[in-house]
Amino acid sequence: MQIPVLLPKIFNHPLTYYCNKRNILNIGDFVKVPFGKKTEVGIVWDKIESAPKKIKIKNVIEKIEDLSLKESLVEYINWFSNYNLSSKGLVLKMTIGSKKKPLQISDPEYKKNKINKKKFLLNDAQKNSLNYISQFNNSFSVTVLQGVTGSGKTLVYFERIKKILEQKKQVLILMPEIFLTNQFKKRFSEFFGYEPYIWHSKITPKNKEIIWHGIIKNKIKIIIGARSSLLLPFKDLGLIIVDEEHDSSYKQEDGIIYNARDMAIARASIENIPINLVTSIPSIETFNNIKNKKYNFTFIKKRYMEYPFPKAKIINLNIKKLKKNIIDSKTYELIDEYLKNKNQVLFFVNRRGYSPFLICKKCGYKHVCPNCSIFLTYHKMIDKAVCHHCGHKNKIIKDCKIDGKKCEFLMYGPGVEKVYEELKKNYPQKNIKIFSSDYLSQKKNKTIIKEIENNEIDILIGTQMISKGFNFPYLNCIVVVDADFTGKGYDLRTTEKNIQLYNQLSGRAGRNSSKSLIIYQTVTPSNQTLINIIENKFDRFLNDELNLRKKNNLPPFKKLIALIISSHSKENSFRGAQEIKNNLLNFENLEILGPVDSPLFKIKNRYRTRLLIKSKNHELPQISLSKSLKKLKISSKIKLTVDVDPINFA
Repeated sequence: MQIPVLLPKIFNHPLTYYCNKRNILNIGDFVKVPFGKKTEVGIVWDKIESAPKKIKIKNVIEKIEDLSLKESLVEYINWFSNYNLSSKGLVLKMTIGSKKKPLQISDPEYKKNKINKKKFLLNDAQKNSLNYISQFNNSFSVTVLQGVTGSGKTLVYFERIKKILEQKKQVLILMPEIFLTNQFKKRFSEFFGYEPYIWHSKITPKNKEIIWHGIIKNKIKIIIGARSSLLLPFKDLGLIIVDEEHDSSYKQEDGIIYNARDMAIARASIENIPINLVTSIPSIETFNNIKNKKYNFTFIKKRYMEYPFPKAKIINLNIKKLKKNIIDSKTYELIDEYLKNKNQVLFFVNRRGYSPFLICKKCGYKHVCPNCSIFLTYHKMIDKAVCHHCGHKNKIIKDCKIDGKKCEFLMYGPGVEKVYEELKKNYPQKNIKIFSSDYLSQKKNKTIIKEIENNEIDILIGTQMISKGFNFPYLNCIVVVDADFTGKGYDLRTTEKNIQLYNQLSGRAGRNSSKSLIIYQTVTPSNQTLINIIENKFDRFLNDELNLRKKNNLPPFKKLIALIISSHSKENSFRGAQEIKNNLLNFENLEILGPVDSPLFKIKNRYRTRLLIKSKNHELPQISLSKSLKKLKISSKIKLTVDVDPINFA
C-alpha cells in the first residue's frame, strides 16, 4: 500500500512510499525512508499526494518503534503551515529536527533537582483570580489574567499549574525572551521545589535531545520555553501559559515568520485545552477580544504586598543644557536621596552603544551601513561604528570633503555607553553597570542579576531588556533618560508598544518599598501618551486606539499580509513586486497596496520592496493566495518573504 511521509525539509507536501502489509503504520509514526542516496527520518502524514508517473516509488525501510506524533500535532502543523504560508516540511523540522541519527539516544533518568520550597500565600485578589481561571479546565478556552505590575500574577498561574500537574498532564509556559528564563527558573524552583526544564535556541544540542525525548515520552511534565517550544511534541498537553502576551518579541521575524502568541491559541484550540494569556496591559487584539466576550477575563488591581506604585515626576528638559549633559540637574538632585539611602537607581536608555548616529560638523557626512539603509551606531568600547542589522563594523576615520583633513564627528543621541560615561564622572565611587545585550552573555547575565538582587550594584543603565519580568527588591528609583515618543513611522503599534514598555518599566520599582519614584526626562511634557502612563489611564488609550484602528480599517478589524520582495538589484526587486501584484489583482476580496520601497529599503545588501495585502472581510485569504503564489514563476534573482499579520512595515 502507498503511504504519505513528510520529511523535515523544504517540501510543502508529503512524499509517497510503499509499505508492506506486515508493517502497520498510523498517522504520526516515525519511519526511516530512502531519499536520494541517503536515509532520512520522516513522519507518516494524513493525506497522500499522487506521485508523478515517472517517479519510481520506493519502500519504507522501517518503522521506528515507541515514537509517534499525536494526530492533533499533525493537524496543527498543517494548520500552522497554511496560516503562515510556510512549508510543512520546515514546520515539521521545528518539531523533530533533521539529524541523521535523531533517535539513537538512550533514555536518561529525568531526575528533579530538589530545592527548598518557600511558602507563598495568596492574597484575596489572587485567590479570586485563581478560582476564576480554574473554572476553565477541561476544554479549549482563552482566559486573560491581567494584573498591575507587581500584583503576583506569576504566583496565581503557578497555583493553576499545580492542579494541572496533579492530573499527570504536561504544561507549557511561553516566555517572550531567552534572558528572562534564568530569573524565572529561580522563582519556579522556590515555588515547586525542583528545577524546570528550559527550551530555547541557546541550550546545547545534547540537552535539546534529552528534553525532546522526555517530552515526547511524557516523562517531562513542564517546559519553560521561548517561541520555538510551541512546536515541541507534547504527548499529553493540559495547559498553555503565555506570559507577557502583549510582548512584540513573540513575533518571529526570521525564517518561518509567525506570532507565537496567536499560534499558541491555535494549538490550544486544536488540542482542546485551556490557555491563559498573562499581561499587565493587554495587546490591542487581546483587548478587543475581551471587549467582545471572546476571551474570559480577570484583573488583579493591587500589588502583592499592596506597596504603592512609584510616584511620577516629569523633568522638562532644557534643550540648551542638553548639549553639555544628558542628565538634568534636577534629576541628579532627586536620585541623590535614593543613593544616600542605599537604594538602587536605574537609568533607562533604549539605545545600545555610545551614540545612535554620527555626523561630520564640516561636510555633513553621515556614517551609514554600506549593506543596509540605516545609520551606524558608535560603540566606544570597541571604537567602531556598528550596524545592528547585518553586524558590519568600521572605524570612524574619514577624509573630509571640505578641507581634506579628517572628519570631525558630532555624536547625536545618547546610548547606554554615553550615559555610563556621564554617570561615572558624577559618581566615581559608585558601582555602575550596563544591562544591555552587547555586554551580557548567559553567564554574565546570571552574575549581574545576582549582584542586583544582593544590592551590590548602585546604579544600573539598561535597555529594553531590563523592563521585562525582573524583580529587583532594592530598585526604588528609575530615570527614563529620553521619554519622548517619537517612534518609527512604519510601525502602527509604536504608541501601543510605548505604553506597554513604560508601564513594565515603572513596575520594576518599589516592589518592596512605600517610597519609589520614576522620573521622565522629556522635551514634550504635554505628550498625551506620557500623560496616560502617569495617570494610569491605560483603558482610555486602548479604547481610543481601537476606535482609530477601526476607522482606518486596520487590525484587528482587517487582516493584513505583507509580501517582501528582495534582490541584490533595486530594479529587479521592484519589477518582481509589480509582477506579483499583477498576478494577484483578480482577487475580489483583497486590496493590494504598493509596490513601495520598504522604510528599511536595504538590509544585508539586498534591496527590499513591499506589497501589503488587506482583506476586505474577515475570511482568511491564505489558501487561495498560496495557490496563486505557487503558480507564479518567480525569478531566481528575487526572494519572496511572506509575513502574515505583520507587526510593523519595515
